[in-house]
Amino acid sequence: MNDTTNESLKTPLNALHRELGARMVDFAGYDMPVQFDGIMAEHRHVREAAGLFDVSHMGQVRLIGENADAGLEKLVPSNIRELKPGRQRYTMLLNNQGGILDDLMVTRREADLLLVVNAACKTDDIAHMRANLPADITLDVLEDRALLALQGPQAEAVLSALVPGVADMRFMDAAGFDWDGADLWISRSGYTGEDGYEISVPNDRAEDLARALLSDDRLKPIGLGARDSLRLEAGLCLYGHDIDTTTSPVEAGLVWAMQKRRRSEGGFPGADRVQRELADGPSRHRVGLQPEGRAPVREGAEIADADGNIIGTVTSGGFGPSAGTPVAMGYVAAGFETPGTQVQAMQRGKALPMTVAGLPFVKHAYKR
Repeated sequence: MNDTTNESLKTPLNALHRELGARMVDFAGYDMPVQFDGIMAEHRHVREAAGLFDVSHMGQVRLIGENADAGLEKLVPSNIRELKPGRQRYTMLLNNQGGILDDLMVTRREADLLLVVNAACKTDDIAHMRANLPADITLDVLEDRALLALQGPQAEAVLSALVPGVADMRFMDAAGFDWDGADLWISRSGYTGEDGYEISVPNDRAEDLARALLSDDRLKPIGLGARDSLRLEAGLCLYGHDIDTTTSPVEAGLVWAMQKRRRSEGGFPGADRVQRELADGPSRHRVGLQPEGRAPVREGAEIADADGNIIGTVTSGGFGPSAGTPVAMGYVAAGFETPGTQVQAMQRGKALPMTVAGLPFVKHAYKR
């Protein structure tokens, strides 16, 4: 089944996805696989063994220049100047109101900073950085590289069989490797809550690498459907759903991505709002939500208190195959964020009982 049009952009693995029987959909303008063997089966395989995701639709950008770290710090609330070579950090581009333009990964390499940005935001992100970075910083968009994510408890064993040395990496380490003459850039990270890697590979070698990896019986191709359920169980935000231009890092529970120096000194867009919310608390909080029964609560459902007063909105929801229950995330007004608080989702004219829950729903398995 194919739900895409001929207008969609294609990743270097497009033909392989089709060969493997993927159901393709349009996602952020790209022809992408949503599932191969079924979302539930793919989700469980990642939790139990290992899965391979094509994330080549995301943007890879190099910032080059002696002051690239200081320049980027003027746009994000994280400590980039003290990021060590070979280490990666999660951060956010903020607007002047303290809202999140995008969330991204930043790695310090020997000669540059490597950024990975979301597919739907990458054109705007690049334009924003070009307009706001100092003139002595060069921004280079890596159009010639694909990106694969290898996730799951067997990810280390699968990748080590092809690329010796990756087992020595810790969570958020990043380094260059050679595989069969191909220049790889590998980070020990991902967005499923599992251990794993993200692998930047030249476009013309992406299919070769994917086929070599998939020759291991422990690994299966995984689509965007399971990627979404995995990240939801892990309590990880999806841009455009759980965070957007109206959401601050404090409301979103992302203060951990703002190191102490940046929280105190500011110097980034929207710092007044962020620092005010750090001091006084935000007016709303992102929380986990545990619906009663077996029926999932979907994005957009209003959240009410016990008296029926609307106090928030569900931003992500579905069934958690590993959790074994429906799971959701959303925003509730201050005072309702404590785990155990009883609330209700207003869905199809019915009030469905929910409990505010701590995140994540499934414990992270990163290699520290």
